[in-house]
Amino acid sequence: MNLLSKHETRRRLLLGMPDADMLSSQVAHWFQSPQGEAVLRAEKEAIHRALEKLFGYHILQLGLSEEHSLIEQSPVGHKIIFSPSFRAGSTRAVASNEALPLCSDSIDVVVIHHALDFAANSHRVVREATRVLRPGGHMLIVGFNPYSYWGFWKLFKRKKNIPWRGKFISKGRVSDWLKLLDLHIDSVSYGLHFMPVAMSKLLIHAQSLEKLGNKLHSPLGGAYFIHCIKQSMPVTPILPKWQPLRTRPSVMPATENVRAKIKIH
Repeated sequence: MNLLSKHETRRRLLLGMPDADMLSSQVAHWFQSPQGEAVLRAEKEAIHRALEKLFGYHILQLGLSEEHSLIEQSPVGHKIIFSPSFRAGSTRAVASNEALPLCSDSIDVVVIHHALDFAANSHRVVREATRVLRPGGHMLIVGFNPYSYWGFWKLFKRKKNIPWRGKFISKGRVSDWLKLLDLHIDSVSYGLHFMPVAMSKLLIHAQSLEKLGNKLHSPLGGAYFIHCIKQSMPVTPILPKWQPLRTRPSVMPATENVRAKIKIH
């Protein structure tokens, strides 16, 4: 275990959160529940509307479950999703969202799927995502909205269960981080306009409510979607200050010489 992994584990213990392996299993299990399936379906539709317009060579998803992808429909060819821990039979590389084994300025699109809600150090995740994103590249952030029915529901739920043990970081706070990292916010939208119920019978109308909330552009959705762009520093060429050439008074220009000879003859 490296130094960063030890620090991350210690921080998780202080925050009352499980280790990355256990948390990943809990999130993956929740996405298979009726509530998690409804959430994932709504988030996929929202993200797809943005991703279908973004192109490049490499796209990266940062999340808690490598089994549930939001980027499979992306037109970008090379798709990268790391596993948070080693799993028997898995072919994915293992990496922490807070220390990515990628070169700086190498990724065209980064999708952060609730990674900030469950990270030991959410700000570090944003910094790492910004580091690997190329100038002019696009970042899409999906996070739980604390100012929503879902955020209100969290107050009365056991904090050991998913998704209620998440941080639910506000859009305003995340926006401040993005501005400090020189990321321009292009747009903000909301999703999960249905009630945060767990029973499948009560989730029958989830898609209808989602369409209605999107049509009304309601800011009370349980999740926000932030689309931002990494600013590229403009290169201003430094032009040398050339001194104008001055002719010596004693030397007559060639044209004047010709004119003088014509006049003489």
